[in-house]
Amino acid sequence: MKSIKKISIPIILIIFIAIQFFDVNPNKTAETSENSIEKKYSVPQNVRQILKTSCYDCHSNNTVYPWYSKVQPVKWWLANHINDGKRHLNFDEFGTYPNDKKLKKLDEVAKTVNTGEMPLSSYTFIHTHAKLSSEQKAIILTWVKSMKGQINKEISVR
Repeated sequence: MKSIKKISIPIILIIFIAIQFFDVNPNKTAETSENSIEKKYSVPQNVRQILKTSCYDCHSNNTVYPWYSKVQPVKWWLANHINDGKRHLNFDEFGTYPNDKKLKKLDEVAKTVNTGEMPLSSYTFIHTHAKLSSEQKAIILTWVKSMKGQINKEISVR
C-alpha cells in the first residue's frame, strides 16, 4: 500500500503540472458587438449594470475571469460553463436572433430570474455580488416586459 502511495502522488503531480499547458480560448473581445442587446434596444443603465454584474460572464462575449480561472482543470470547467451559457443566450448576439427567438429568450430570462434559477448558485457561491435582490429581480422583470413590448411593436409594424 505504501508503494502505491509513493508512485501515485508523483504521477498525480506530474499530470496536474502537464495539464496546465493545455489552454482554452478566453471569452474576451476588444469591443462590444454591433449585435449587442444594448446597441439594438433601449437598456436602462440600472438594468445594464445588473446584467453586467449577474449575467454577462456567462451570457456575453466578455467574461471577467477570477484568479483561479488560470488553473486547470478549473479553466476547462469555466470554458465549458461559459460556452453552455452562451449557447442558451448571448446578450452580445441578441440582435441576430429572429423576433420569435428574442421573445422566447426574454420569457426564459423572466422565468429563470423569477424562480431564482439564474444566476446559478454555483456562480453566486463565489461571486456573491452577483446575487439578485428582490428589487433587482423586479427591475429585470419590468425591463423584460418593456423589451417584449418593443419587439412586439417591431413585429406589428412589418
